[in-house]
Amino acid sequence: MAIIRIKNLLVRTIIGFNPEERVNRQDVIINLEIEVDVSMAIKTDHQDGIYNYKEITKTVIAFVSDSKFQLLERLTHEVLELVMQDERVTWVKVEIDKPHALRFSESVSVELEARR
Repeated sequence: MAIIRIKNLLVRTIIGFNPEERVNRQDVIINLEIEVDVSMAIKTDHQDGIYNYKEITKTVIAFVSDSKFQLLERLTHEVLELVMQDERVTWVKVEIDKPHALRFSESVSVELEARR
C-alpha cells in the first residue's frame, strides 16, 4: 500500500451562506491523502491498471468548481465520497481550507477521512 498525496489544489467555487458568498466564487485549497495498492505499478513500471491520480485530480477540480455548497463540512464530505467511489481506494483523508474565512486567520479548514 502507498499513500498518494495531492497537496494544495486550488479551486474556485461558490461556498458559504452569506449573500456575497452565494454569488462570488472563492478559493478553496484541497489536500488529499489516498491509500491505494501500488504493487502492480512497482512490479511493472507501467500505467495499465494503476490508480491514476491525475484523473481523480481532474474529477475533483470539475466537481468542486461546479458545486455550490453553503457549508465547508458538506463540501469536504462530498469530495471524500467522490474519491471513495474507486474500489481501489482503501483509505482517504480530505482537508479543505477556506482562506480568509475568519478575520485575523489565514484559513479555516475541515478534515474528514474514511476507510474501506
